[in-house]
Amino acid sequence: MLFVPGEYLIIGRRASEIAASVEAGVGAGALVPGALLPPMRELAGVLGVNPNTVAAAYRTLRERGVIETDGRRGSRIRARPATAPRDGLRSAVPAGARDLTSGNPDVRLLPALDDALAGAARRYAREPTLYGQDPVAPELARLAKAGFDADGVPAGPVAVTSGALDGIERVLAAHLRPGDAVAVEDPGWGSVLDLVPALGLRVLPVAVDDDGPRPEAVARALAAGARALLVTARAQNPTGAVVSAARAAELRSVLAAHPEVLVIDDDHGHGLVEQPLNVLGGVTSHWVLIRSTAKAYAPDLRLALLTGDDVTLDRVRGRQRLGPGWVSRLLQYAVVELWNAGAVDPAGVARSYGERRDGLVAALARRGVRAHGRSGMNVWVPVADETAAVTGLLGAGWAVAPGARFRVESGPGVRMTVSGLSLPEVPGLADAVAAAVRPAAGGRFG
Repeated sequence: MLFVPGEYLIIGRRASEIAASVEAGVGAGALVPGALLPPMRELAGVLGVNPNTVAAAYRTLRERGVIETDGRRGSRIRARPATAPRDGLRSAVPAGARDLTSGNPDVRLLPALDDALAGAARRYAREPTLYGQDPVAPELARLAKAGFDADGVPAGPVAVTSGALDGIERVLAAHLRPGDAVAVEDPGWGSVLDLVPALGLRVLPVAVDDDGPRPEAVARALAAGARALLVTARAQNPTGAVVSAARAAELRSVLAAHPEVLVIDDDHGHGLVEQPLNVLGGVTSHWVLIRSTAKAYAPDLRLALLTGDDVTLDRVRGRQRLGPGWVSRLLQYAVVELWNAGAVDPAGVARSYGERRDGLVAALARRGVRAHGRSGMNVWVPVADETAAVTGLLGAGWAVAPGARFRVESGPGVRMTVSGLSLPEVPGLADAVAAAVRPAAGGRFG
């Protein structure tokens, strides 16, 4: 047993017991975020166990997202354990305030699911899903491939996962091991910033501008040992960035010097953006593009289509067979029905979000406030004082998301989701933002 800062006693003789002791300390608040754990050999000597036993305990804790290890600097309690995701920063929206925090789509733009679910039930009645069948419904695979081909995605097999985040997790787990580094957009999707450390991986933040990840930032991350790169192709959350054709060419040039790096293109904006897709996949040996149905069709469909290189997709599908087996064919059939019926008008949806998003960005510009939002449903405003901005806007009746949910090293900001906003409300919101923030200088997101 050994005391660590905060006077917490680590106990145990087996790796599982040592790991449980540390987790208990974190849960009780005795081991605070950032607390340095004893070196493995030192703790092994005090506990009277083999150093390999402590190493196994620390490895388990990394895999569970409890600790992080940084070479000679040792192991520390994570600043945000997996049990405390960034969504925990979400505050209750008081009565009467307009909620711009959720990141949810405009429900008025989502298609009705009645006919699609009924059609799925009829398909199921004709051919019930049984064990041993292909995990991807053949018609869904055919439609997905046609869509990928139309967008210039390199040819590859198709897999189905329970949403984009499930797909990202499975792809990372197929290639990486605890301790590996992953280059992630900063600011970026908070769930990814939580997921990567929860898998025992290290986040290497990559600066973003309106055209996507900055090439020099990606090059630095790869030179620092990043084994994977996650990129949002369009409708980037929280900034609305879009990977332009010119930026994609620059990034492909950078990646060409690192053929061993896993590249993940997240295309969750499919179906609600007007900008073309510029993919990075195919430059390196291992790559995946993930296309979610959540934002354009319904978050509760919990379905994403993946394509990529043969090895990666084989690993993902193989591991999936050992767990859930497959994503419900009923959901797959429902997506087939929606796609065949043309239930979503992507141009119309993009235009609806664009009018509100672009209108807000322009209104803020007229008031001297720099804002970002080239696609999708979010607007990002860099600010000097995040807490003051959030508080000031709440006082004016507008609830916005604090930037801390989306960033690692980038500067402070606030995110506003326009899906619940009407055009007549834009001027009033812009006035409130201008009164609440002091715009940050510069042309990047911090």
